[in-house]
Amino acid sequence: MRFQISEQAIDIAAARASILRSDCGGFVSFEGWVRDHHNGKAVDKLIYSAYTAMAEKEGAKIVKAALARFDIEAALCIHRVGELQIGDIAVWIGVSAGHRGSAFEACRFIIDTIKGEVPIWKHEFYRDGSAEWTLNHHCCG
Repeated sequence: MRFQISEQAIDIAAARASILRSDCGGFVSFEGWVRDHHNGKAVDKLIYSAYTAMAEKEGAKIVKAALARFDIEAALCIHRVGELQIGDIAVWIGVSAGHRGSAFEACRFIIDTIKGEVPIWKHEFYRDGSAEWTLNHHCCG
């Protein structure tokens, strides 16, 4: 599968190995980490929720579109759900291509499009005891 929802920590080495190709000279990856602040508030943890069947279907469409649009050979995106702590990897993307430029462009396209279109929701819990669902108003920044 080219897009996966995972309740477990992402095994980066296994994910990377699954898309490395000997005919490719470029590999690009992106890791989205849980940070300790958002909108001026100290973050304690996050909980990601997803409508898994739909998220995997829509995510797979995005990765498939990247494979068609860019000169790449393989791509994979894994997005976590469940409770994540500061520093945990929430999303990982890897792209293999003949050349680095295509891999960079495809990786950027995948993360920007997933953030805007895949039904995954983030519930932030703050150190002051408050919590809120956050909206992705600036997916491409």
